[in-house]
Amino acid sequence: MFDGFNDVVTVCELAEMLKVGRNTAYEMVRAGIIPCVRIGRQIRVSKQAVVEYLSRCQTNENRDWIVSARIDPGS
Repeated sequence: MFDGFNDVVTVCELAEMLKVGRNTAYEMVRAGIIPCVRIGRQIRVSKQAVVEYLSRCQTNENRDWIVSARIDPGS
């Protein structure tokens, strides 16, 4: 999964991986839905964290985030 991406990606690449907007990807990182590492002002996300997030979504552990993102994506 995600063979075309490095093991560590930017938030913009995260958005591309998940087929969501950049702002949504930043919100997911800010809310702690997907763990990240900050290096100065840069944010990096491990590909493994993305895979684990998708796995949690399949088992409905992230259902609250999925619903709230659809209802209120700007908060």
